[in-house]
Parts: sequence; C-alpha cells; structure tokens
Amino acid sequence: MEPNGSGSDASRQVQVRFVTRPPPPLRVPPASMAVPSHLTRFGLSDIVNLLLKNSDPDHENQPFDFLIDGELVRMQLDEFLIAKGISAEKVLELEYVKAVAPRKQEDPRPHDDWVSAVDGLIQGCYDTFVRIWKSGDVSECTHVLEGHTGAITSAKFIDIRGVENEQNFHLVTGSKDRLLRLWKCDAAKRRGDPIRVGAYKILAGHTSSVQSVSVNPSREMICSGSWDCSIKLWDVKESEEDGDGNTISLKKRKVNSKTKESEDARLE
Repeated sequence: MEPNGSGSDASRQVQVRFVTRPPPPLRVPPASMAVPSHLTRFGLSDIVNLLLKNSDPDHENQPFDFLIDGELVRMQLDEFLIAKGISAEKVLELEYVKAVAPRKQEDPRPHDDWVSAVDGLIQGCYDTFVRIWKSGDVSECTHVLEGHTGAITSAKFIDIRGVENEQNFHLVTGSKDRLLRLWKCDAAKRRGDPIRVGAYKILAGHTSSVQSVSVNPSREMICSGSWDCSIKLWDVKESEEDGDGNTISLKKRKVNSKTKESEDARLE
C-alpha cells in the first residue's frame, strides 16, 4: 500500500522532485518520481524518510514540512495545487524542511477568570485579584493583591520618591468597583506560597468603572479614566505617609483657562 493512502487513490499521481537546503545526510537523490496526488505532508514524509533510509540504513524517521513556491502544504497535494492554480502536468519541486513541534507549556498557570490587565510581571484578572509573577525557567506567582470587589481593568508599576528600595515595589490598580488602590510589595518577604497583600491606600472619586490608569514620568502623579466620562489626576507623592489602607485620598486641582467652562472644571 502507498504511504497514507489507498490503492484507488494511488492511480492519480503527480511528478515531484524533492529538494532541500540542508546538506547530506538529509538530502535525497534529485531525480523526479511519481507520487499519489492525495498525499498530505505525513505521506510525503514517509517517502522522504524511505529515500533517506535507502542511502543511510541508520537514518531515523522524522517528520518534515513541505513547501511549494515558498508556501507550506497543509492539505492534500492535489487540493493544494487546485487552490493555488498550479498545473499538475509539470514536475513539482517540493522543498522539505524539518518539522518543528509547537512549543509546549510545561507548567500552565490558569486564572479563575479573564486576564484583563498586564504590565510587565503584573497581571490583573476578572476574579478581582492582581498577581505578580517572578520570571525564570519556571514562572511562579509571588504575590496576590486582594481587596478589589470588581474586575481588575488596569494595573501599573509606580515608584514613590523617597521610599524606593531594591526589595520594594509599588503599583496602582483600577477596577470596575470604581476605586483605585495603591499597593506596596516587599520581594524579600516571600517564603513558599504567594504573599497576600492588602492596599495601603484607596483612591475614591469615580462614579463608574475605572477603565484605565497611567503613571507620569516623575512617578508622582497618577491619571485615571472612567466610564463616568471623567479623567482624574491623583497626587501620590506623599501617599506613603498619608495613611493606611483604609484612608481615602481625594485631591482637587483647578485648571486655568480663559473660558468659564474650563474655569469651573476640576481635576481630581
């Protein structure tokens, strides 16, 4: 029986020549041959492996991918020729290359819901939690930030001047619970299981879901956008000293403008 086929299908054949760029021992003789037109890349791999084994008895079978005019063949050979409008009357050059297996995720880290915000190693999720990951050969969750009551929509790293430490890092998160929360994490405290962290400050003022959060280059101001049609600026320069996790900070700033409408505007 022909590789990957039946006797009736084998009656339809096309002339092919197998070519490859790697040097011997992976190079087959350049002569053309007739092969069944219904073959897929698996049947074509069988033929190439057979030809290679004829030249080298120690050859070990391996899967190959095949290209015609630089395009991978991902269907039966005759179907590919029809789809691309290629004549089966001429000798086809089939370039073969080693097939690369898709990368397998050895240690998947599923979340309980959609991942909705990412900034580096920060991941915010619709399950209301923010997770911080440690990079390496095997990624692992080092901190779980809990306190939001709605889905996380945005998360950003921040640095607060005067309290930076190579072991400490700060971040801000926004949520559908209409709040922003400021967090401080100590990387040196981790022992085994992920550390559970609570926010040291809550920023309230939006009347609808907070959709985006950004930190300015000086790392002293936070900008938040919300479905309540407002954009608010938050001064977090002194937030470390302002209070604990139950403190609500709301600072208003007047915007100077020539128009009455903008004179009455406030950025919080």
